[in-house]
Amino acid sequence: MLKTGQQMNQKQTQQQRLSPQQIQYIKLLQLPTIALEQRVKEELEVNPVLEEGEPTDDLNELESSEWETDEAESSEELDPVDQNEEVDWDEFMHNTEYDGGNYSGGSGYSGNEDWRDLPDPYHESFLEELEQQVGLLDLTEKQKLIADQILGSLDQDGYFRREIEAVVDNIAFNEGVLTNKEEVETVRKKIQLLDPPGVASRDLRDCLIIQLELMDPQAEGRENAIKMLRDHWDLFEKKHFSKLKKKLDIGDEELKAAFDCIKGLDPKPGGNGNAVDDTQNYIEPDFEVYYQPVEEEENNGEKNAGDFVISLNNSNVPPLHISPRYKKMWDDLKKKKNKNKQTKETKSFIKNKIESAQWFIDSIRQRQNTLMNTMKTIVALQEDFFKHGEGLKPMILKDIAERVNLDISTISRVVNGKYVQTHFGVFELKYFFSEGLETESGEEVSSREVKNAVQEIVDNENKKKPLSDQAIADLLKEEGYKVARRTVSKYREKLNIPVARLRKQII
Repeated sequence: MLKTGQQMNQKQTQQQRLSPQQIQYIKLLQLPTIALEQRVKEELEVNPVLEEGEPTDDLNELESSEWETDEAESSEELDPVDQNEEVDWDEFMHNTEYDGGNYSGGSGYSGNEDWRDLPDPYHESFLEELEQQVGLLDLTEKQKLIADQILGSLDQDGYFRREIEAVVDNIAFNEGVLTNKEEVETVRKKIQLLDPPGVASRDLRDCLIIQLELMDPQAEGRENAIKMLRDHWDLFEKKHFSKLKKKLDIGDEELKAAFDCIKGLDPKPGGNGNAVDDTQNYIEPDFEVYYQPVEEEENNGEKNAGDFVISLNNSNVPPLHISPRYKKMWDDLKKKKNKNKQTKETKSFIKNKIESAQWFIDSIRQRQNTLMNTMKTIVALQEDFFKHGEGLKPMILKDIAERVNLDISTISRVVNGKYVQTHFGVFELKYFFSEGLETESGEEVSSREVKNAVQEIVDNENKKKPLSDQAIADLLKEEGYKVARRTVSKYREKLNIPVARLRKQII
């Protein structure tokens, strides 16, 4: 009975829920090749029904004593098996195998890929190299403690940005050794002289000055460069050339020599040798796409005769199938007359593992088909690029989704983090997607093409008088691109091109 003021309403809503199979497929779809290999290994470890290698029909090697039941039990009348416990083994054994080979849209490639399993050679980390060099310095025990604190506080670029007071307090609290800022600074300056020079610097200015001081004294422009960085850092940062020449009392040639001297220095002494694993930067292409033109005598005079070879890289993903051993185990369990709790639990376990293995294999096969269909569509829309390495056309995710009849979010998962090997280099699939811009003639071109035009204009500009964004926009209009100044600014920032004032150089 409802109380006063209470109401009961009935509301019908529609919700979309993904099945466990769909969730698994989506997760596998977004994995690149290297991550998929690891995911397969994990599934092989947790599911005993799933096996690696080519399937075999020979079960004679299995010891019958391992599965056979007592003769007395076999001779008695068997209880019927519940329908919900049946497993269609014919379907499983024929339709739940994944061969693990390369999916190819043309003539694929194969070969011995055992070399891929070779361990990576050991490389000393940046920190280990510095520790060895510090060990060669003539330091007291207290200075060694300070050096350990400094090395442990370096950032990924090799800079020491920690407050010196924090180092003093840390040594006193953890080691019971009293020190001071002057002692810490003395050790830091000794570390600065190690290889690479400038490591453990406080800031960019400190880093560049120490490298200049270690340079050959006879190097052209060295003395002026040191004075410029030490006494006129603000003018150097803002490239106020006229003021610098006046302050240093030098001409154009001497100022240029000083700038050239600074250009040869390393602003990130730890950037190329940090302790980050090199494998994190390793890219293994998920696809290979090559264009094979037809020989002249075979093309019958057809223009642009040829064919694309598209391969999906699965060389590190092993063939998968459901174990035939579990078929015999299932058959023997069905013959048992005693339907005790343990038997039912065993049947339930085997059935769940079989279904899980089937879903996993189906998801991998569906992933490979989706990836191949997407890559074929990209190649079809960007034929000129895959043939000649240029001529990228405007293309968005929706263009692919409509052609392969998939959702845009699915295509986004396919292209994210996936790479393709071509005759012109390795490209991320996202590289081929860009918005379109209309030219003066009404033709639609890729925004990437406009970015390349901006880069070319900047590369060829007069470095004494760099072009403003508006000047670049005017030049683009002369080339037929209808681009506003704010668009040029956006493209310039994406290309990591500084503003005109900072591009100014001494010729």
